[in-house]
Order: sequence, then structure tokens, then C-alpha cells
Amino acid sequence: MINLKGKFAAFLAVATLAAPATAQAEEFINILTGGTSGVYYPLGVGLSKIYADNIPGVRTQVQSTKASVENLNLLQQGKGELALALGDSVKLAWEGDAEAGFKEPLSKLRGIAAVYPNYIQIVASKESGITSLDGLKGKSLSVGAAKSGTELNARKIFAAAGMSYDDLGKTEYLPFAESVELIKNRQLDATLQSAGLGVASIKDLSTSVDIQMVAVPAEVVTTLGAPYIAATIPAGTYAGQDADVPTVAVVNFLVTHEDVSDETAYQMTKLLFEHLGELEAAHKAATQIKLENALNGMPIPLHPGAERFYKEAGLM
Repeated sequence: MINLKGKFAAFLAVATLAAPATAQAEEFINILTGGTSGVYYPLGVGLSKIYADNIPGVRTQVQSTKASVENLNLLQQGKGELALALGDSVKLAWEGDAEAGFKEPLSKLRGIAAVYPNYIQIVASKESGITSLDGLKGKSLSVGAAKSGTELNARKIFAAAGMSYDDLGKTEYLPFAESVELIKNRQLDATLQSAGLGVASIKDLSTSVDIQMVAVPAEVVTTLGAPYIAATIPAGTYAGQDADVPTVAVVNFLVTHEDVSDETAYQMTKLLFEHLGELEAAHKAATQIKLENALNGMPIPLHPGAERFYKEAGLM
């Protein structure tokens, strides 16, 4: 038996040495997303299937992360080929804003496409008594994971409203799903989530407890300015939401890095727009992805592969 084990170990060693040659021949696309209860993750899963089915010899993977800020730092390090990120985070990453979580300018980032807007969705339990942004004072609020894209949005909105976290009774830095569980258990009053409409976490909350959507006033949106835009969460988006809710939105971008080959970047861009129907099946936020808007507000240089596609499509 000892002899056989020795021979098997030797076989494994040879197989391991031989493996890299095969791996190098394969194209690999790791898609960086967000928490599994958000919108980035199901869209990443949809994209990974589209790429796996349509790019010969490609191997895809979907990685759940803390979203925008972590995704952009991972891209800079070459630890992913494609990522979803909020427009303000992408801009701050390119500039190297240390306070936002970027120790130096992330110069390797390259743009693929503007996709859909993230809506700032502030939701409180009905029993908390919160009905307005000002009503959050003295209450407990989860603002997303620390230094995530969502948390950067929260800080900006509070500043534009003349408020800060100091006005809150308690500030929690938690992902979407955990925030919702705390509200269900009456351990948290409200959560601010930057996501596509119909995000799973808030859907789950609205079917479990009575909720109150909190508006972001128009004057706050005006103070914020670009890349923020006025938006509306339509009535009926969530259970018990009977009226339209004014809020603010910021566009999401698909981002890659300069070391991804021109051909791969071209295919990732082309297939995105050729298979929007499949992406919409993954999450309805994809219904807002439009080819004509793909270059709107792009805060970083385009990848040459993406540029090639847009020239073919007549956008450049």
C-alpha cells in the first residue's frame, strides 16, 4: 500500500507540473460583483453565462465582494477582469482619493460601458416613525459596508442635506442582507441601500414588515450635482409602497483594466449588448442598459477593445 501511495503522489506531482500549460491556453474572466442579495451579483452571474457560452475557450467566475471600492482596487491589482462599480467611486479611484479608499490613483482602470443607474433607497420600518431624511436624526441607520460605494453615497447625501453620521443615534456599517435582518428583529430603524430598483434585500424586508420609503428632497439632489441625478422609485416597486418616492441616482459602470487583451475587452462589450435579453432575465435592472447611453459620463479612458466595438456600432 505504501508503494502505491508513493506512485500516486508521484503521478499527482507530474499532473500538477503539467497543469499550467493547459491553464495558460485558457482565457479567464473573473467578474467582481457585490453582496449576493444586491443587484451586481445576479448581473455578474448573467454576464458570466453569456461569456462562457459565446467566447470559445473562456472560463468564467463570479466573485462576491464588498462592491465598488473593493472591486476597483482588485482590478488595479489584476485580481479580476471585469467589475461593476458606481460612477462616483470610479471617478474617485481614477483621482486617487484616499478618504474614499484609494491610496493612489488607480491608473490601470479602463472603461467598458455605462450600464444602469443605482437608486439611493432609504427604507425604515413603519414602527420607527421615520418619514423624512431629517427624521433619521437620533435613529439607527445602516449605511452599507464601510467605504463601500453605498457608504460613499450615504456620506455625500448627508453632507448635501446639512447632516452627518453624528446626527444619528447609531451608525451601522453592514451589507444589505444583514441590515434587513436587523430591521426585522427590531434592532435597527432604517437602511440606506444604493442599488437597482427591486433589489432582493428590500423586497425581502417589505414582505416581512411594514416599511416606510424615505425621500431624498430635490434641493439635496441639486446640491449634490454630477454624477448624481434626480430619480423616482415608482409606486409598487416594493410591497406596501403605495406612492412614487423621489430620490437620487448615480450611474453604474462596467470597468476592466489595461492588461486585459483588446480582443477580450471587445468581446465582453459586444456580447453585453447582443445579449441584453438574457441579462434582463438575470435581473430587471438590466432593462435600463441602453447602447445609446453606454458612453454617458464615462469617468475613465475606454479600453481600446471597447472603443473598437463602439466605433463599429457608430457611437464614436
